[in-house]
Amino acid sequence: MTSEFNFFQHWYPLSPIEDLDPTQPKSVTILGLRLVIWKPKLSDSYRVFLDQCPHRLAPLSEGKIDEKTGNLMCSYHGWQFDYSGICTRIPQAENPNLLTEKAKNLCAVALPTRQEQDLLWVWPDVNSAALAASVPLPLSPQVDASKGFFWSSFVRDLEYDWQTLVENVCDPSHVPFAHHGIQGNREKARPMPITIGESTPNLITAITSMGSITFEPPCRLEYALKFGETKQVGLVTYCIPTTPGKSRIVAQFPRNFAKTFFKLTPRWWDHIKNRNAVLDGDMILLQQQEYFLQQKQQKEAWQTAYKMPTSADRLVIEFRRWFDKYAAGKLPWDEVGIAVKETSEIFGDRQFVLDRYKQHTQHCQSCRTALAKVKLMQSLLLGYVAVSVPVVAVLPDAVRIKFGLPLIVLVLLSLGIYSWLKFWLEPKFYFVDYVHAKR
Repeated sequence: MTSEFNFFQHWYPLSPIEDLDPTQPKSVTILGLRLVIWKPKLSDSYRVFLDQCPHRLAPLSEGKIDEKTGNLMCSYHGWQFDYSGICTRIPQAENPNLLTEKAKNLCAVALPTRQEQDLLWVWPDVNSAALAASVPLPLSPQVDASKGFFWSSFVRDLEYDWQTLVENVCDPSHVPFAHHGIQGNREKARPMPITIGESTPNLITAITSMGSITFEPPCRLEYALKFGETKQVGLVTYCIPTTPGKSRIVAQFPRNFAKTFFKLTPRWWDHIKNRNAVLDGDMILLQQQEYFLQQKQQKEAWQTAYKMPTSADRLVIEFRRWFDKYAAGKLPWDEVGIAVKETSEIFGDRQFVLDRYKQHTQHCQSCRTALAKVKLMQSLLLGYVAVSVPVVAVLPDAVRIKFGLPLIVLVLLSLGIYSWLKFWLEPKFYFVDYVHAKR
């Protein structure tokens, strides 16, 4: 069975723009393609190339932005490439005309890019740039300041496949249980009927008692929920296939109320307390679920492997049918030369599966900065303690009570703050175990 759906000829968001560092290249993977994101020194826009230097295929993401030219320089032999991928410098060239005579063969591969709704978008098919120009981005109507909405963003790499991610986001009925105490309450769980409004190759819509769900293949999966007459809140997710058994979620959280609270809550705090915690709860379940489904699918189809007797699973069923009908039930890994392997059984390695630093912190500018400040504060507090204790010890008896006591109180307070930073806050950026039985 051949696929009618071309995953490569669609727009995908790679990252919130605020999380990108304009001073150095960044590697990212989509549909098995290693890409490099970089920003020319005098440009307002980021560029995306295949992460391969045409010289000897070294990764351009290990390169740097040249201070003088503003171009992307490969760190292996110093070749440089401009905004459009044209090679502008080959330090080893004896022939000064080499760059013009063989220009077409010496280019880096540049992909179509756009910047909209605070996200960097890429079109991963280099051979259909003209088509890319005519295809609209899968933008959310809720990420629109002119309608009174404001939003935050989030990105995380996940230890399960794209189809598992889409299936999970299609399923609102898991929230009271998988996210008990964070976004739901298992004691208040109720039947959640879902009806399908439209189902075409390019759009699936569903209706719930609280609002609508929209899936625009291959990546936009969006909730639009209403509270009362005017209050609206949304969940806009972009589900990105990266490699077999792995995916990336780029999410936006729009709403039109409680703006003051939104402004007062640091983005990194929301990430460590809410966003990462939600995905931790899913990760422990889905990484194992995916493995068990793959085992069953060696002998039977998903229709019998899953038992889905209620309408709460209606959108999951509709997605699975879409995936079978239009994508032949598989992602196009063979087109990029990747062999699909079974999800590895690593259930016991929870620190790997829930590695917040690798999956999120290193990609998030807000969390990276907060973590650096947390570590700096720890150093300053220990420095104060190291200086204050000897000072108090050598103070004359006459002044020790007057000046020494306040210093010791501050030392104890500093040690308390240090302990909170070191043993409670800092780990939130690296790993927090999620045990459903204890929630």
